[in-house]
Amino acid sequence: MIFSWRHKRANRRGQARKNEALEGNCDLELTIPKHFQCPISLDLMKDPVTLSTGITYDRENIERWIEAGNQTCPVTNQALKSFDQIPNHSIRRMIQDWCVENKSYGVERIPTPRIPITPYEVSEISSKIVAATTRKDGNKCQELVGKIRNLAKESERNKKRVVENGVGYVLSSSFETFAGDSMEKHEVLLKEILSALTWMFPLGIEGQSKLGSSASLRCIAWFLHGEDLSTRQHAVMVLKELLANSLDHQISDGLIEIEGISEALFKILKVPIGPTATKASLMVTYYMLQSEKSEKLASRFVEMGLVSLVVEMLVDGEKSTSEKALGVLEAICNWEEGREKACSNALTMPLLVKKILRVSEMGTEFAVSTLSKLCKEVEDENPVIEALEVGAFQKLLVVLQVGCGENTKEKITELLKLMNLYRNRIDCFDSLSGFKYIQRPY
Repeated sequence: MIFSWRHKRANRRGQARKNEALEGNCDLELTIPKHFQCPISLDLMKDPVTLSTGITYDRENIERWIEAGNQTCPVTNQALKSFDQIPNHSIRRMIQDWCVENKSYGVERIPTPRIPITPYEVSEISSKIVAATTRKDGNKCQELVGKIRNLAKESERNKKRVVENGVGYVLSSSFETFAGDSMEKHEVLLKEILSALTWMFPLGIEGQSKLGSSASLRCIAWFLHGEDLSTRQHAVMVLKELLANSLDHQISDGLIEIEGISEALFKILKVPIGPTATKASLMVTYYMLQSEKSEKLASRFVEMGLVSLVVEMLVDGEKSTSEKALGVLEAICNWEEGREKACSNALTMPLLVKKILRVSEMGTEFAVSTLSKLCKEVEDENPVIEALEVGAFQKLLVVLQVGCGENTKEKITELLKLMNLYRNRIDCFDSLSGFKYIQRPY
């Protein structure tokens, strides 16, 4: 395989003549020795490993091959008796020497790869964390959690191995124990665990139970009120994953009972920490509003100004944020207070209609559902008239033509029947104008 590396020119005064000689030949072609290339990618191997068949591959490529379900050697097509990957140090050192020799061609020396952590090593660390937690030895536990985080930072391979070997459950259990003992005393440790848990989901039923306990939830909510922006982001990210993986509303119900949780979530939305925290907060809010116990929560959110806030997010929010904002708006319109607040905002109806077919399939469903609630469940006719004035009838026709779910189709059909009763009141209404939207990109 041949790569063209541009010859680097020295800037030293004493090599002026050498530079002149190289100027006419600065685009030299350099050939990578065939035995340095990975048979799968044909690229220079960075971490050569040998399989049981004796063929050497770059670790990342052969792992991807095996993870795809293949059980044979790509080169020999022999069935693999073992999936063990033995580091080929000889080839690796030869490649590094070759890189050094060709440094003048712009070739950078590949670093010596770190040996991936083994399941046994992960199990050993987990056992030590369990023992330290049992003794309530916060310092030792913090040291071990730090070791887990450092290993995960070394490579995605290590991170995956940590998750696969159940460390998430171990840390969830440890978090519950130390949170129940004293949040103030173990604050630093709890922050470390919370940070690590952000990438360890799903935790499994037992892990969910530990992290969704009363002690754990109160600790997470406590961090949401803190001044440390990074910890607040980690807290809301963990809550989002907890609720997303929950099979019932038990965790949502537990959160609702915690005093000040609505204020903490609203603060993240009103004074953003970053896009990740904003989206996570919107999702947590949405999940909580689905609970049967969320009436008081919804009322509190309306009082704080959540409706206006999510409507503002729809003005120039990117698609992912807009989808989640539409979900929160749809959820809060389940209550009369939410619907009244949404109707009183002049931007609500135009933005709902505008976002149809422009965000995502889920975003369209949320927008149609919200329109249905505002037009059908508000006593006066103003929402219907306003929806017609901003082109809702035309947009809904297009959704039917493009295709949508049965539930959304049913809501659109009912909306069109309702709007049809008021069409004559709109002087500028043109029943055919809606079809111009068909050719437009959304």
